[in-house]
Formats: sequence, structure tokens, C-alpha cells
Amino acid sequence: MFKDRSRSPAIENDRTAFEILVREHSPMLLAFIRAQVKDSGAIEDIHQETMVTAWRILDRFDQTRLFGPWLRGIARNHILVHYRRNSRLPLHCEEEVIAHLDARLDEISERSGDTWPEKLEALDDCLGALPEPSRTLIDLHYREEMSTERIAGRTDLNRETVKKRLQRIRAALARCLQHKGVLAPLPTPSS
Repeated sequence: MFKDRSRSPAIENDRTAFEILVREHSPMLLAFIRAQVKDSGAIEDIHQETMVTAWRILDRFDQTRLFGPWLRGIARNHILVHYRRNSRLPLHCEEEVIAHLDARLDEISERSGDTWPEKLEALDDCLGALPEPSRTLIDLHYREEMSTERIAGRTDLNRETVKKRLQRIRAALARCLQHKGVLAPLPTPSS
């Protein structure tokens, strides 16, 4: 479907298929970018640059592979360029962290039945089930983009306490999403 771009019907088929795939994967791609970039303007720029690049190199897409990981790979490159321009690479852009995020997004995308917005709705439900102090910490850290040190100062908690509570909250959210069938349990290390 994507290989012959020299004739106009093939290009039109490419465009239609590409638009469908982009619509399907765009929310997941934005979540992937937002997990690594905090500047909302940069998020939109990276998203658009990713789409333009994907269209430009569409003939290189291996149709035996999944479109989502291919698109995230392009986005990853644009994210790294963004941080190189700013002369800094944040801690959460380490390759191991990105690979883990990529694997979890693949796992969520492969779950049958639900659309990406429905899966995000499940996350909203899980967030809503958290006790108020936990929601406040999540909001401060992820929505207001505060560091654990700033949260500690604002909440009169020790920085290590904030880190530990955020870790526990993320684990509770993961359990809730597993219970809702959005996430599979992480494999336990064998002893």
C-alpha cells in the first residue's frame, strides 16, 4: 500500500491510509511526547514535526511492523533534537526510561477493544479514586510540573517523603489500570 508513490492513485491511497493511522495513533503519540517534554509549545511542535517527517519517509515504513512504535521512534528523535537545541537532556530522557515508556505504550495500544481516549478515561477514573492528598501531589508534580523539592517546600513535607509518596501513588495507579484491564501486570523478577 505505501510502496508505490510515483502514480497519483497510489499517493492518494497513501494519504488516506496515513491519515487514518495518524488519527488512530495521535493521542498515544501526544502522551509519549508529553511524558518527556514539559513545554506545551514544544510538545505541539514536536508532534507536528513528527507527522511531517513520518509523511516524508512513509515509503521507508516496514508494513510488517506496527505503526505506533515507528511513529514514536520518529518522535524520540525530534525530542532529542529539541533537548540538544536547549543544551540539556532531562533525566527522564535516558534510553532505559524511554524504552520502558515505549514498551508500556505498546502494551496499552495492543489491548483489545478500547480506543486510546477510553483508556485515558480509565486513567481519569483511577486518578479520581485517589484520596485528595494523593491527587494534590500528582497535580503538583505532573500538571503544575513542580519538582519534588518545590513540592516539599509547598507542602511542608520532606523531599524524600514526597518522592516515596509519588512512587506509591504511581504504583496504585498502575494497579488500578491493571484491574481495569488497561495494563498487564509487570513481570516479577525470578529468583
